[in-house]
Amino acid sequence: MLSFCIVDDDAVSRRMLQTIIEKGGVGEVIGMAAGGVEGKRLVLDENPDVVLIDLLMPDQDGIETIARLKQEGYEGKYVMISQIENKAMISKAYQAGIEFYIQKPINRVEVKAVLGKVSEQWRMARYLKEIKQSIAKLDDLSPEPAGARKKHDAKEIIRMILMDMGIIGESGSHDIIEMIDQLIERHQGGGFPPLKVLYEVGARASKPEGGDMEKEGKAVEQRVRRTVIAALSNLASIGLTDYSHPKFEHYAPLYFDFEDVRLKMREIDEKCPQEKRKVNIKKFLQVLYLETLDKMKNQ
Repeated sequence: MLSFCIVDDDAVSRRMLQTIIEKGGVGEVIGMAAGGVEGKRLVLDENPDVVLIDLLMPDQDGIETIARLKQEGYEGKYVMISQIENKAMISKAYQAGIEFYIQKPINRVEVKAVLGKVSEQWRMARYLKEIKQSIAKLDDLSPEPAGARKKHDAKEIIRMILMDMGIIGESGSHDIIEMIDQLIERHQGGGFPPLKVLYEVGARASKPEGGDMEKEGKAVEQRVRRTVIAALSNLASIGLTDYSHPKFEHYAPLYFDFEDVRLKMREIDEKCPQEKRKVNIKKFLQVLYLETLDKMKNQ
């Protein structure tokens, strides 16, 4: 759950933002301040994930406060709040390092939408950090002499990851390898593509001559879903046997939502099928894509 600090000289705005964040399940407000100087001290003391900060405050404006926080080493995210509509001022705020800008008067729907985007960015940044840390741990388990390591291409790396999760023999593993390999080869920024686009990539790679692309795309989707569920089951089984197993510690929290892992472990332990849940396929593929890129970069 994200932690927030709110820095705004308007007490009503502070209370409204706190209510939207906490009642809406966005995160937890761990501190509030009525000015820039007080806000700077608060943020450095509490180190929140996100700072919601007013642009205009009597003692020290939001842009100056952000600059001073950066000088002090704070690395969280900033969201600016203000009734100012001056484009030059808003541009200056973005240059200072804010992620988004919320216009006053405060609108509940807008705030939740903006903070949802901030939350998604934070999660992806956390995934990348955890991936790098976990890769370092796994590398330490099987060190190789300097210069002896062979460089692998994307497909080899993806195969090794899928093999680690025990799903390389699943029919959908071939689709996943082709999808991620093509994404790495052709994708030039712009965010992670929709699942439908990835399934079409898989369909083109596996479609029999003269086959139905739409039908094959649906078949790819089913194969990939079954394979991801198999990975979840394998990791949950490992976790039940040894919660500190390196493969479980690395893959389970990165590739799957905690609640899905927990329920699958309970289902296996109690030998009783739980209510069917939708596994987060997109998260699995996104993290696989990021981890593959990271391994290629650090070979």
